[in-house]
Amino acid sequence: RLNRGGHDARKVYAAYQAAVGHQGQPTVILAKTIKGFGLGRAAQGQNIAHNVKKLDEASMRELRDNLNIPVSDENISQHPFIRPQADSPEMHYLMERRKALGGFLPQRGGNAQPHEVPALEAFQKELEGTGDREVSTTMAMVRVLAVMLRDKNIGKYVVPIIPDEARSFGMEGLFRQIGIYSAVGQLYQPEDADQLMYYKESKTGQLLEEGITEAGAMSSFLAAGTAYSNYGVTLIPFFCFYSLFGWHRMMDLAWAAADSQARGFLVGGIAGRTTLEGEGLQHQDGHSQVMAANIPNCIPYDPCFAYEIAVIVQDGLRRMFKEQEHVYYYFPVMNENYPQPAMPKGVEEGIRRGLYLLRAGRGNAKLRVQLMGSGTILREVLAAAELLEKDWNVAADVWSATSFTLLRRDGQDCVRWNLLNPGKDPRVPYVAQQLEKHPGPVVAASDYVRLFADQIREHVPRRFAVLGTDGFGRSDTREGLRHFFEVDRFHVVLAALKALADEGQLEAKKVTEAINKYSLNPEKPNPMAV
Repeated sequence: RLNRGGHDARKVYAAYQAAVGHQGQPTVILAKTIKGFGLGRAAQGQNIAHNVKKLDEASMRELRDNLNIPVSDENISQHPFIRPQADSPEMHYLMERRKALGGFLPQRGGNAQPHEVPALEAFQKELEGTGDREVSTTMAMVRVLAVMLRDKNIGKYVVPIIPDEARSFGMEGLFRQIGIYSAVGQLYQPEDADQLMYYKESKTGQLLEEGITEAGAMSSFLAAGTAYSNYGVTLIPFFCFYSLFGWHRMMDLAWAAADSQARGFLVGGIAGRTTLEGEGLQHQDGHSQVMAANIPNCIPYDPCFAYEIAVIVQDGLRRMFKEQEHVYYYFPVMNENYPQPAMPKGVEEGIRRGLYLLRAGRGNAKLRVQLMGSGTILREVLAAAELLEKDWNVAADVWSATSFTLLRRDGQDCVRWNLLNPGKDPRVPYVAQQLEKHPGPVVAASDYVRLFADQIREHVPRRFAVLGTDGFGRSDTREGLRHFFEVDRFHVVLAALKALADEGQLEAKKVTEAINKYSLNPEKPNPMAV
């Protein structure tokens, strides 16, 4: 009789043989199967097959007969483990396949060679700042990528990947520099052919321009990011996408990248709930950082300045492609233009670990607070420090929190070690170490939901207030959005004064004075509820 194709060994073999013999293009085999095949009357072809945990003896015999399992009627009730004889065809086949696949345990091969990656000094333009010239971190990211592509050691291994439209990120210069890969070349004349940076496709192109498909582009990231294991070639995928769209549409693949140990850079463009000012709730990203934080070997950052991006990317190149760690990096970039400062001395380790002191409080004020900020909101925090000192005689130390997530992971690691080693000196989380000599309550603000910065609450051994952008996005100016979501400089000042008042260091009426001074409306709707 004719069996269903997926259960007919001859048909499956014939299809596989035809697929292997067909060269030059992929082959798809469609095989029809039924649920519970081989289980007989107990579950075969029934919707309940997934819920069947045990078989009665009659069903066991039916399964035995269907699959030609060598067990006698007398022994079947014992459910014996069956191992084919060492000289049987089955065992010969299994042994041959394991040998061809490299052994009996699944493991990564060590065939791929590490890269000699550029030193941090290769990104000197980002380290020295832009003076008064205003530049976005998106442009800084493009310049960092250009350095990578020009590097004599790694340039040809870099795989820029872009879903949708590269011009949104200012990456059209790559069209001419490296070209857009197309297996068939350019079969048409693009409408911008008369421009210097026209849409140039070629068989030798290096840029993957995937169209509007984040999932397809993430699949390319997976392929390039695991090429070191599958093909013995260490590629460096650099995937730039709209941060909110990307994480929403490809979270499952981001997890797959983690458990398949892909390496590379994910870059979330036009990020920040209040930084992308005009496109409402469809685009405004306030939670990609929380999604990335769930992936154990994703290393997420939230940089504000170009030099931070340079340090992060160079560190990622070193860890992933020289030392060959099984991690991948994520960082968002913004479309807000502002002067990029030069890198202060000695902050590299702090950038990598997630926190460094950017600005020490000025003057000899009796009251002092610690302000943390990340992404573009760090600039609001810096402005808040000026207001605290000028208007309220409160000194404010400002910290750049390049990764609240890494601070939390470090803290959790210390907590675990202390739990398992009660007789030894306890370890102190990095964030607590940094704050040790800097008194005062802590206020943290970001362009993401409060949960992002609130991750470190357990590891901050003092009063800790968090500001964030909980709620839906909306269209407005950056100033208006930051006021609406209560993460602007005035709300940072208010949170700092309130923390001091709650500790008894400041009269409560000063908080009310600040509300009036900065025209803050206590009756304004909660952003999370509208």
